[in-house]
Amino acid sequence: MTDSDLDLVYTTLCNTLTHEGEAQASLYLARLALLCLTELDDPRRALSLIEAAKLPAAVAA
Repeated sequence: MTDSDLDLVYTTLCNTLTHEGEAQASLYLARLALLCLTELDDPRRALSLIEAAKLPAAVAA
């Protein structure tokens, strides 16, 4: 994915989250994550990405 592609995807995601609203954002993101993980078709890679996405303790607190 090029930087331009990534920017388009990120902007679309942000706009979609805004449209869905704060109350639905976590549900939307969870569904999106599951859809993306199923596209991987690699459980170890999926688990690795789940671990990598964790927020640092200072940010999560």
